[in-house]
Amino acid sequence: MNDLRSTSASVRLLAAASAFALSLTAAPVHAQDPGADSAEDQIVVTGHPAIGEFGLDMTTRDLSVKPGDDFEMYASGAWIARTEIPSDRASTGSFVNLDEDVREQVRELVTGNASSGTKYGRAYAAYMDEKAIERAGLAPLMRDITRVRAISDKSQFARFMGSTYDKFGATLFAGEPYADTGDPTTNVLWFGQSGLGLPDRDYYLKADFAKQRAAYQAYIERTFRSIGVKDPAIAAQDVMAFETYVAQLSWPTDDRRDIGKINNPMSTEQLAAYAPGIDWAAYWEGANVPPQNRMIVNENTAVKALAALYDSTDLDTLKLWEQFHVANQAAAFLPKSFVDSKFAFTSQLTGVTEQRPRWKRAIDHVNGAMGELVGKAYVAEYFPPIAKERMEDLVSNLKLAMADRIRANEWMGAATKQAALEKLQKMDVMVGYPDKWRDFSGLAVGGSLYDNAVAATKFNADYALDDLGKPVDRRKWAMNPQTVNAYNGGLENKMVFPAGILQPPFFDPFADAAVNYGAIGVVIGHEISHGFDDQGRKIDADGAVRDWWTAADAARFESEAKVFGDQYAKYEAAPGAFVNPTLTMGENIADLAGVLVAYDAYHKSLGGKEAPVIGGLTGDQRFFLAYAQVWRAKMREDALRNQVTTDPHSPTRFRTIGPLRNVDAWYAAFDVKPGDANYIPPEDRARIW
Repeated sequence: MNDLRSTSASVRLLAAASAFALSLTAAPVHAQDPGADSAEDQIVVTGHPAIGEFGLDMTTRDLSVKPGDDFEMYASGAWIARTEIPSDRASTGSFVNLDEDVREQVRELVTGNASSGTKYGRAYAAYMDEKAIERAGLAPLMRDITRVRAISDKSQFARFMGSTYDKFGATLFAGEPYADTGDPTTNVLWFGQSGLGLPDRDYYLKADFAKQRAAYQAYIERTFRSIGVKDPAIAAQDVMAFETYVAQLSWPTDDRRDIGKINNPMSTEQLAAYAPGIDWAAYWEGANVPPQNRMIVNENTAVKALAALYDSTDLDTLKLWEQFHVANQAAAFLPKSFVDSKFAFTSQLTGVTEQRPRWKRAIDHVNGAMGELVGKAYVAEYFPPIAKERMEDLVSNLKLAMADRIRANEWMGAATKQAALEKLQKMDVMVGYPDKWRDFSGLAVGGSLYDNAVAATKFNADYALDDLGKPVDRRKWAMNPQTVNAYNGGLENKMVFPAGILQPPFFDPFADAAVNYGAIGVVIGHEISHGFDDQGRKIDADGAVRDWWTAADAARFESEAKVFGDQYAKYEAAPGAFVNPTLTMGENIADLAGVLVAYDAYHKSLGGKEAPVIGGLTGDQRFFLAYAQVWRAKMREDALRNQVTTDPHSPTRFRTIGPLRNVDAWYAAFDVKPGDANYIPPEDRARIW
């Protein structure tokens, strides 16, 4: 899924299937200034700390820096200089800080008097009952470990791997139902590679990550010692060697987001013939998946190679690998020694030096287990109807602006323009919360944290699997309402804007129009444009994977995209760690298009009038400063290296600078001229949208 920013949620969702979701008939497309008769009517106090009366934090700027030399520092340099990253976080900034605010809001809901007797109240209490967790010890885990140790042949092991879709444990293959690439009205199984414990194959194969590999192997060894594995150091070496083979056979991340490469329809019978080496019948039985006439095999050559690796690997090694991953996935629900052991490893991935407070981890657990149930209460408490109403107006204005951009596009032919406009018109919009709430009555929440976690894992896995073979329900959400993010639903051709992000500094229904358009307006434009980025352009108005562009239009698009990508290839996030323009291309294009479309929509909202000067800033200056403040952030070096290796989103510094260097209006707003460090001559700027 093409989300606005990276997130650790939905770790079981197949990466390939989610490559397009960032995602009711769309609101009418019209231009108006949402909720105000004039710009002056919108200048009111937001009530949000550190944000001025018209929606900008004026204390963040470093006015000693020329905007054309470093716009991030000009807009946020004072904030960067005075801000320390908290020891329990990998980063800090607008997104992370609003995440923290929302977590506090959810905590009030979950722990308040009204939560007494609710499922989320009981789940939170169980997570916080450390004495009970210590009394239980490792007994719950060892019941699951014993099941792995009892496996006597590879058919049984294949069945167990399949069954880990709804329990703790690892599998070399993974998948979930998603819209069919040929018939997007029906859910089929998307299926592909899995099996790694480190964040990406590069962590096993590149010298840059030697520290992380050592920490991971030490963690595996500690885990084996805790669960009584003989010769834990040797066992850890065996697991590490096995996963290194898996990494060598796995596809790189940038290939996994290419819809042309991952769209490989097969039946389960054809897969068994294509990828021998595993008892597929046993695997599907464990996964509760009947024979399928059609599924989408993503990393097809990797699946074939992993099946062969499975065939050549001895059962004892496979069982050691499985025992570790059962314990690793269960670690958060075990005694403190286990939690601390895992943190000693994960801290090496992010540079974080302190474990987050337990209550924050408890809230994240509740959000993951029953987030939409919590979200229903969250919306009632924190999301006023006026915010939904004015946000829907903003979306309508952005869709109109995108339509105008498509019509005015100089490199796109008439037939492609018409198809693009049809896709835009059919793009559904969902704001705040789903119009149909999920039923959680079947989720049992008792007194044991471990049992609660197992029950929630199975409940949510069964809920997802239940979609297999059924019509796609576009009303379902892939994010909770309290999430600080947004997404484009790819094959579902929809956009989703949860209530969590619809707060300052992203959105305030009473803030200055320039600020709202520069902040949430760009988010909206970002999500719209994912329907037309390097992968979205391969999906038609109905969500089918189809090349609806003419060859000439596609060639011109690729030419402009290369100009843009070459710029990003020069951005160095950390010493020796450069942005991967292939991996980040879709998000980079969406960032640029989001700025352009939101800027157009802002000017349409003025109705031909001149924007007022507020706080000494023109409307255009407020628009671009609001954009920069959205991406204001600081991140630890280890976390940055992780991001450029695994994440399709560029680091926030380059999300600020990268698009604006290609926006003519930014040059005019801040008098950026030749000789300024970030100046690009007009003829060399990317002209994608």
